[in-house]
Order: sequence, then C-alpha cells, then structure tokens
Amino acid sequence: MRSAVIPSQEHAAAELFTALYPRLAGWVRRLVDDDGTAHEIASEAFTRLWARWTKVEEPSGFLYVTAANLVRDHWRKLERERRALRRVTTEEALRPQPQDSDPSVRMLVQALPERLRNPALLYYYADLPIREVAALLGRNEGTVKADLHAAREVLRGKLGGRHDRIS
Repeated sequence: MRSAVIPSQEHAAAELFTALYPRLAGWVRRLVDDDGTAHEIASEAFTRLWARWTKVEEPSGFLYVTAANLVRDHWRKLERERRALRRVTTEEALRPQPQDSDPSVRMLVQALPERLRNPALLYYYADLPIREVAALLGRNEGTVKADLHAAREVLRGKLGGRHDRIS
C-alpha cells in the first residue's frame, strides 16, 4: 500500500534503485542472455520489493532472491516452449501427407472455433497435460476438458465414418 510509505522511505527506495538496479539487471542478463528479459525481471523484482517495502528487512537480499526465482520461472517457461516445439516439429515430420480424398484432420482442427482449437492444439499436438493447457489459456481444468470433448464431437461429425476412433 503506497500511502503507508512516508517520503523518507520513498527516498530510500529511490536510492536503493539507483544503487542496485544496474548491477541486478547485469546479473540477470548473464543468466538469461537477453537484455529485454533481464530488465523485465529486474524491474519486476523491484516492483515486488516496493509492494512489501515496509515488511522487508534486507531489501538487497530480497531483490536477488526474487530475481533468481523469476529467472528460474523464465527458464521453466522456455523449456516448456522448447518441448512443445520439438513435439510439434517431430510429429509434423513423421506425419504422413494426407490424401486429397480424405479431409485432413489438421485442417479440420484449424477450422475449429478458437475456443475449441487452442486447447486441442496444445493438448493433442503439443502434448501438454490438461493442467498446463489450462494455465496457458487462463481457464479452469474442467473447462479445458469440456472444450476438448466438444472439439472431438465436432471432428467426429465432420469426419463421419472415415476414421474409426477419435479420442
């Protein structure tokens, strides 16, 4: 709560920012190898410190621990994205080319409404668990499950008897 911070505390926070921000951003830069991401993480660490300014006893330590946690979250996100990209790329390379007489399931999935298409692509093509799909889309897991069911029903209807099993 900003109104509880008195002017002398604001001055101290400004001095801390001036003294530590370049060093913190440089440290993060060495970890993430990207200037933009480093500045975002360093800024977020200071934002979180400011939100807890009156409760934090060691601001410098808080900043570095918070930045380290944000870097770890960044690495985890990158690894999830890399795994998803590898899965999609591998599946695409191994997938036989569709015949002209049979509608491509991929084309049918791309034709789904966005509400159904995004969960289907993340779950079936990127092979992400429902929990991660829900987190990425900002939806409840139950909603994602219902959307996947609806997508399968739409695809069943469009494919008719041409495919024995869609699950």
